[in-house]
Amino acid sequence: MENLDETDRKILSLLVENPSMSQTAIAERLKMSQPAIYARIKRLREDGILNRLVGINLKNTKLYTAKVEMTTKDPWKVVEFFKNCPMYLNGLITSGRHNLCLFFISEKLQAIESCINHHIRNNPNIIDVEFNVVITSAKDLIAPVKLWHEKGDISPCGKRCTEQTCYHSANCLGCPNTIFYKGSLL
Repeated sequence: MENLDETDRKILSLLVENPSMSQTAIAERLKMSQPAIYARIKRLREDGILNRLVGINLKNTKLYTAKVEMTTKDPWKVVEFFKNCPMYLNGLITSGRHNLCLFFISEKLQAIESCINHHIRNNPNIIDVEFNVVITSAKDLIAPVKLWHEKGDISPCGKRCTEQTCYHSANCLGCPNTIFYKGSLL
């Protein structure tokens, strides 16, 4: 980021404000040529500074979001376990009392709680857990939510829903990636 000049910063600001803004429109706004804007955008992408995220605006859905903070002996082991979970949005390695923060979504709040109780609270690697429901986001929150169209009988974590005690409760919807999923949104 320290190698960005004022023009790079302006380009990034314009694209953050309007991701579909054309290179021609950016060039007109900055009084530059379109090929010069193209070259700068290409460099910003190659340097990994500019990326495009396609997802669902969680602020405009009926999906519940939960923030789960925890203290764990090995945070990367927990992140690895959830990396393909369709309810898992992202994780942050943090400092302070908790060293890991994970975000989950579901159409039913109890389904997130069931997942947390089953996969986190029972995990011997995890020492302390704090479960918080996100009431609303202050700004648009775009998330790359996985909408599974091909479903199998084994979840990404290697479990079969029907063999899990939590699945037989009214709270668990099952894994959205499996044929056992009882929900309709994911």
